[in-house]
Amino acid sequence: MASGESKPGGGFTVTDRRAFSDSGEPRPETPAAPPAGPPAPEGGASEAGAPSAAALPAVDFHTFVLSLGSSALLHLGELEHPDAGGPHQDLALAKHTIDILAMLEEKTKGNLTPAEAKLISSLLYDLRLRYVETSKGK
Repeated sequence: MASGESKPGGGFTVTDRRAFSDSGEPRPETPAAPPAGPPAPEGGASEAGAPSAAALPAVDFHTFVLSLGSSALLHLGELEHPDAGGPHQDLALAKHTIDILAMLEEKTKGNLTPAEAKLISSLLYDLRLRYVETSKGK
């Protein structure tokens, strides 16, 4: 079925958004259609109460690494747990999150900008020190 055709008797349209045709030739640039569905409610939250995509930060390496770092701090008990109403320690989850960051650092070695490499190494250093201090206090 070609781009933009409706299936007879059906209630939807199939749009081919691939960059290349079946023969391998590049397709001409066409503006992307807005996603189907109801518009997002006012205030930046979806129906389920979660923030809309416009309210969330951009997805990039810095944001991802800092998100994992925040999770580790939460599990170390250094941030207030949103469900518990106060700090809550889970050293096993903290260690697991720190190990994920270490694996990410190892797997991305040589592919990061100097700023990204410094961010992940500094964050890992700080989280490892905090983990050791917290585990000694238990």
